[in-house]
Amino acid sequence: MARHAGRLTLQVVVALFLTSVAWVLVYRWVSPPATWLMLERRAHAPVGKGYHGIREDDRHVRYAFKTLEEVSPQLPLALVAAEDQRFLLHHGFDGDALLKAAKSNMSGKKQLRGGSTISQQVAKNVFLWHGRSYVRKAAEAYFTLLIELLWNKRRIMEMYLNVAEMGDCIFGAEAASQQYFHKSASKLTPQEAALLAGVLPNPLRFRASNPGPQARLKQRRVLRRMRQLRGSVYVRELMKE
Repeated sequence: MARHAGRLTLQVVVALFLTSVAWVLVYRWVSPPATWLMLERRAHAPVGKGYHGIREDDRHVRYAFKTLEEVSPQLPLALVAAEDQRFLLHHGFDGDALLKAAKSNMSGKKQLRGGSTISQQVAKNVFLWHGRSYVRKAAEAYFTLLIELLWNKRRIMEMYLNVAEMGDCIFGAEAASQQYFHKSASKLTPQEAALLAGVLPNPLRFRASNPGPQARLKQRRVLRRMRQLRGSVYVRELMKE
């Protein structure tokens, strides 16, 4: 009986492993039809009601997948500047960022600091459910390793700028650009790209449509980092991936 249970467990583990690898490989070339967070937002009441013009009876997800060539090069630059300045250097995890986040959080500061890389956020946004638990963190680490192994940095960035939540029921650069600036993501200016990237840590609180002082402060910080990253030179390096 014990041997049979062990063999069955092994078969389940192998099946789950092969399924996850196949899932990640498919998304290397195919855009996700939806994510768990998109479905969750669609099913629940509006968050930040009135901020983004989304009514109770208008709960459809705004999401349009675009390739990296179809968005302004200012946007991936802004996302790296805001979220993960070592994006092209690490292999999914940034030990320095995690250490700084841990020190900041243990210092007793009111606002918690995150240390997740763009790769980790893609793993979380694309493949996992919303919430906090040790099981979910372990799954996030596992999928981060998989996408770093099976995708290149260009695909990781492309996926991130398309599935990141940028407002209630608003996902990705194209939907956000249309909603907030009434134009395609291909026409985003450096200032607009920096604003979108700056509100990403909490897009339901900081509004790109009507930015307050904190959002403007984040925008200026991102613009400064974009210049430090050598602008278009960095984007060309990313596109070579």
